[in-house]
Amino acid sequence: MTSRKSSAWIVLATVMLGALPNIAGAQMSHQHASEAACEETVLRCATKVTPAFAPDGTLWLAWMAGGEISVASSKDQGKSFSAPVQVTRERLNLDWGPDARPKLAIDAKGGIALAFSTFRDQAFNGQVLTSRSTDGGRSFDLPKPITTNNESQRFEAIGFDPAGAVFAVWLDKRNRVPAQQRGQKYDGAGLFFATSKDGGATYSDAQLVADNTCECCRLALAFDGAGHPVVVFRNIFEGGVRDHAIVTFNDLATPGDVHRVSRDDWQIAACPHHGPSLTISSAGTYHVTWYTNGKARKGLFYARSRDGGKTFSDPLPVGQPNRSPSRPQIVAGPQGLAMAWKEFDGQKTSIHLMTSHDDGATWSKPTDIADTADSSDHPLLVSDSRQTYLSWMTKADGYHFQAIEGEP
Repeated sequence: MTSRKSSAWIVLATVMLGALPNIAGAQMSHQHASEAACEETVLRCATKVTPAFAPDGTLWLAWMAGGEISVASSKDQGKSFSAPVQVTRERLNLDWGPDARPKLAIDAKGGIALAFSTFRDQAFNGQVLTSRSTDGGRSFDLPKPITTNNESQRFEAIGFDPAGAVFAVWLDKRNRVPAQQRGQKYDGAGLFFATSKDGGATYSDAQLVADNTCECCRLALAFDGAGHPVVVFRNIFEGGVRDHAIVTFNDLATPGDVHRVSRDDWQIAACPHHGPSLTISSAGTYHVTWYTNGKARKGLFYARSRDGGKTFSDPLPVGQPNRSPSRPQIVAGPQGLAMAWKEFDGQKTSIHLMTSHDDGATWSKPTDIADTADSSDHPLLVSDSRQTYLSWMTKADGYHFQAIEGEP
């Protein structure tokens, strides 16, 4: 690994909102979250927490707890939060898979679009539901399906484009039954998308980007400098190889060609439940992090593309292989690039972080910035106009929101 001068990390804010007794962590296998003893809808009982900054600098959180989705905001970078507002009206069988979580996006006028998924049945067939707020998060529309199709939808990602339209993408199994009826084998799911021109009140008919993709990993979504959606997903390549692919849209309604991010040669007829992360820098460089257990390489890796995702640099290994590095996140913030991931030393889980100030050409040495002795959610990175923050929900220590700043 190429290293530049070590970074000094400044922890500006940590929110510790109470211990969480016996909740299920994000690294659980197929165990239902309702087995947890902490069944309230408050933040301290959350299993998954997703942050997003509004253009005006307000921090918003969406979380799942007690079978419901709640939202709250902070005007002081996470030191205090508003009273929670419940998006859902009843307890639901929320998608508790390791890569599932509620998603939210905020437009320039303060409108909020939100999406999450539920399980329809015991076979893990899902349904993506969406909602919106037009009054600054004080109330939300009744959640409704993003599509009328009754097959399984999961692993949604949403965002506002620069013009204020909502772009949504998800994994969808609507092509499975027709293929089987034709006597054809059908692997995985389809990558589908839709758009909303009214802030998330209604969405266009779903359209297919690519079929036979891996069906059980989160998607990574970002917008390039022209406002075009870019999606990274785990694909199923020839021979059952589940490596990552990327697609850049020509416009909101037209996907471009699918390109391969790397050739890891992970041949597996199962669900990795371990999706990628994507950010696009102001220079237009695509930066991707991911996990693989392939024949060519194993562990966490980083690569960048300077030609719109057509080709990528050689994968750079990330983390200590003997400490099970996992759940990588990357973000292009005002101080440069930041990359975070989990490691486990046999006793505690720690969050490690590296930064780059030259658009990914070189990276700082890894720094341990947080740890916990029990289960935890994925580490997430989010930036406002000034700096980058770590958002991390832990079972034993509560919710952390801490600012991180590297040396220039």
